[in-house]
Amino acid sequence: MLTKKQWEHCLEEMDRMFPNAHCELVHDNAFELTIATLLSAQCTDVLVNKVTKTLFQKYKTPEDYLAVPLEELQQDIRSIGLYRNKAKNIQALCQRLLDEYKGEIPATREALVTLPGVGRKTANVVLSVAFDIPALAVDTHVERVSKRLGLCRWKDSVLEVEETIMKKTPMDKWSKTHHQLIFFGRYHCKAQNPGCHACPLLRDCREGQKRLKKGLVKEA
Repeated sequence: MLTKKQWEHCLEEMDRMFPNAHCELVHDNAFELTIATLLSAQCTDVLVNKVTKTLFQKYKTPEDYLAVPLEELQQDIRSIGLYRNKAKNIQALCQRLLDEYKGEIPATREALVTLPGVGRKTANVVLSVAFDIPALAVDTHVERVSKRLGLCRWKDSVLEVEETIMKKTPMDKWSKTHHQLIFFGRYHCKAQNPGCHACPLLRDCREGQKRLKKGLVKEA
């Protein structure tokens, strides 16, 4: 497992590589971010942004999403995976916002996870990005990178990964670390053909060292 000093080195290198890492879901407010993050489950941010470019012009408020038949909303997001279920969740979420929160996105994890279609990951994204509250969302990139590096164990659950990263990272860096891990996983340490041969983290990376020993990469 990575030592604290090794993890600090990894954070420094990722900060050098991706100093401007940020949420790539295009949005103007907490409500749009919540909808976009809900849509992003098992889907790329690129596709979500393509859909929301027109979606957010048509729907501005929870009332707007409830003013159309479910079938119409499904058609509006049809190019996104699981669109039927996501459309249903969006309308249910909007109804809950109107019934319980005066149409506004709540700013606590406890309240956010009660919204239809909103799990812990989405809640953490909204807290961090929309409300600037320290939180660390674990998506597929964050989980993959943290386990490859040996910061977390391969058998760890998503919640265990989140707790480990938060424990070993200063709270004021949680949000930044979340985005930089995503950028590192999305643009460098990819699921297929990770850039081990040119990786500044190779000396600390469990997976990279394993690949090196097997002759799959050259030492950086």
